[in-house]
Amino acid sequence: MTVRTILNTKGHQIVSVEPDAKLAAAVKLLAEKKIGAVLVMNQSRLEGILSERDIVRVLGERGAGVLEEPVSQVMTRKVVACKETDTVAELMEMMTTGKFRHLPVLDNNKVVGLISIGDIVKRRVEEYESEQEALRDYIKTA
Repeated sequence: MTVRTILNTKGHQIVSVEPDAKLAAAVKLLAEKKIGAVLVMNQSRLEGILSERDIVRVLGERGAGVLEEPVSQVMTRKVVACKETDTVAELMEMMTTGKFRHLPVLDNNKVVGLISIGDIVKRRVEEYESEQEALRDYIKTA
């Protein structure tokens, strides 16, 4: 299964904030959307990613005053991304090695989606259930 397959099912929606947005506004957006990360974009250009982990880390280091700082001061700048042709196995390896849970999907340097570890787990469970059903059907007809 590829990233394209997941996005075709999940959708290509992207939740983003601008680099100069206040961290408090980004936190509110994460809570409202019930998501774990937002892309930090300047117009259509990917500048970084802001995750719950980034927020917890900076709150622990600098306290609640950081909520008034711009997202650009807190975000992860070195963003690892994937392509629509990447496989689920490749994504799992990237996420495990990098210890992150969200991957922007790029096509010709344009953001076309965001894949989370939850998306991958959901698809793997669906694949597993489908395989189990096929095996049960095979056994019934044998």
